[in-house]
Amino acid sequence: MSISSTSTDASTWDAEAAAGLAIGLGTSLRARGLRLVTAESCTAGAVAAACTSVDGASAWFWGGFVTYTLDAKQRLLGVPRQLLDRHGAVSEPVARAMAEGALAASGVEVAVAVTGIAGPGGGEVLQPVGTVWFAWALRAAGTETAVVRLDGDRHQVRAAACLRALAGVGEMLTSSQGDG
Repeated sequence: MSISSTSTDASTWDAEAAAGLAIGLGTSLRARGLRLVTAESCTAGAVAAACTSVDGASAWFWGGFVTYTLDAKQRLLGVPRQLLDRHGAVSEPVARAMAEGALAASGVEVAVAVTGIAGPGGGEVLQPVGTVWFAWALRAAGTETAVVRLDGDRHQVRAAACLRALAGVGEMLTSSQGDG
């Protein structure tokens, strides 16, 4: 399933909101006996940091991969070079491959992947700065993807992407409640 989204305000980083999302995820993951792995590019470990900012995270958070370069995406997550060449690092197929590669590499049940253009450089007409692709994979239910266009500077784009990544894990768990 692919979900598309439009512009989102990326005006402020809210550590309390991130911690609140992480606490909720932890509760949900523990209740279902699931663990989470992250695969991050433009957020550079911020999603993992938010998860580990709460007490008891080791019960549900396996760890994360920061795959900022194409080489890291290939070596650590098994993203095929042909996929990167054909679609670029900031794309639905690559976000999906990152999440599924993180599941395969970790052996856990839930993954979130983030790849985007935080800026200030690197944007293009069809993929401006603030374009971020997400993938959420649940081993028992498949992978969902979404793209957002975030407004703001580099820090704001990365912060908003982190919050969206966490929220998406919760949404996936809720929508698959009966699946696994």
